[in-house]
Amino acid sequence: MNGGFKILFALAGRMLLVASLAWAIAACGNGLAENTKMIRRLTPETVQLDNEGHMPSLDGAIVWLNSPPLSSADVRGKVVVVEFWTYTCVNWRRTLPYVRAWASKYRSQGLVVIGIHTPEFDFERNPDNVLRAAKEMKIDYPIAVDSRQRIWDAFSNEYWPALYFVDAQGRIRHHQFGEGNYDESERVIQQLLAEAGSTGVTDDLVSVDSHGLELAADWLDQRSPETYVGYERDQNFASPGGAVLSTRKTYAAPDALRLNKWALLGEWTVEQGPAVLNKAAGRIEYRFHARDLNLVMSPGSPGSSVRVRVTIDGQPPGVAHGTDVDDMGYGVVSEPRTYQLIRQPQPIVDRDFEIEFLDPGVNVFDFTFG
Repeated sequence: MNGGFKILFALAGRMLLVASLAWAIAACGNGLAENTKMIRRLTPETVQLDNEGHMPSLDGAIVWLNSPPLSSADVRGKVVVVEFWTYTCVNWRRTLPYVRAWASKYRSQGLVVIGIHTPEFDFERNPDNVLRAAKEMKIDYPIAVDSRQRIWDAFSNEYWPALYFVDAQGRIRHHQFGEGNYDESERVIQQLLAEAGSTGVTDDLVSVDSHGLELAADWLDQRSPETYVGYERDQNFASPGGAVLSTRKTYAAPDALRLNKWALLGEWTVEQGPAVLNKAAGRIEYRFHARDLNLVMSPGSPGSSVRVRVTIDGQPPGVAHGTDVDDMGYGVVSEPRTYQLIRQPQPIVDRDFEIEFLDPGVNVFDFTFG
């Protein structure tokens, strides 16, 4: 995640609490927290839309899920939301409740939502993994599995998540990069449907009840950035002597970790994408500041599993445990995905996180926070 999220907002009241917040994470490779193009609201129900050109080709997917293959011509006459995503991206995952709700609410009025799954990690190129994730996340709208990045390139897209709003004439009228602006995005859908002649489009907005990885981030308390573990994009690595690339090495932790520094312990091989654990009882330590700590991991081979134990400040997490470990910190890595390991209550302060892998063979890719 090489881009940065920036959002300008004001809090009305007796004081201006925050005038400018530089978001500490980026959106799964590149991303923006909010659309950099300001939306000019004409009325509470109307947004001024632009013409950003015609929707590019949808050719190039290796397979389609939930639908036969679709082309731009197939959806002409419909209002279309094209959504770029990749299933381990926590920034996209937090937008999903809204996109699911829009797809359900407006389907009968002519809206077509098309998910373009363009992978970040190699295991996300596997359509079986995408299908499993889509079922678990209850995604029933059409999905183009864009593992060769053909549709991504046709749109000249750079972000996960990214939404493109297309009118019935096939013109892109609006886009949203990164999280946020949900009310405005839904207003755009309503307006495009009205332009297309759909009747019965009301001005009420969806309400979502999000849980787990889909819950909105606690941005005001998040001071830790997304952190990759593989050597291609690693940062803030603190094990003495640094990483030795693509070579088995026994790593240790420094005497103390400063905020946002992390270390490997035990015998690991640091590859381009993941760090691979060679022997059981390997660990990773990270000093972080955020409500949530998530980790993208996979077992070493399909069908295998790796037991883990998580601590926070040297103790079992208790009420601070995430959805993928219990209150004693135990969990299992059984499939390639994002695992939520910590969701702590207030107060949010600097914490020492540690995960121990009780079995060998795990691949660890990426820390994200919320």
